[in-house]
Amino acid sequence: MNKKRILIVDDEQTNIALIKSVFSEELHDIKIAHDGEEGLNLAREEVPDLILLDVMMPKLDGFKVCGLLKADKRYAQIPIIILSSRAGADDIEISKSVGADFYMLKPIDKKKLSEAVEPFLN
Repeated sequence: MNKKRILIVDDEQTNIALIKSVFSEELHDIKIAHDGEEGLNLAREEVPDLILLDVMMPKLDGFKVCGLLKADKRYAQIPIIILSSRAGADDIEISKSVGADFYMLKPIDKKKLSEAVEPFLN
C-alpha cells in the first residue's frame, strides 16, 4: 500500500505535533514546513496528497500559498485544508476565493481533524 503524503505547513511546533498525532506513520508520509515560503516550495517538490495549511505565518501567509498552488494546474488538484484561529466570515470567504477545499478553526480538535481529512485521503 502506498503511503499518503501529507504536508503540514505551520509555524507553531505545538500545532505541528498535535496534527502529526492524528496520522499513523505506517499509513502516512508526513512532511513539515515552518513558513509559507518553505511550504510552497515543499508542495511543489513533493506534490503531496493533502496539505494542512496555517494562515498566519512568516514570509507568505496561508491564503497566498493556497492561491498560488490552486492557480497552477500542476498543483490545483491537491486538497488544501486551511487551519486558522481567525474566525471571521471574511476569512472563510478568502479561503474559498483562493481555492481552499476546507476551512477549520483552531484550536485543533483531533477527532474533527481526522473526520475532515478522511474524504480527501480516500
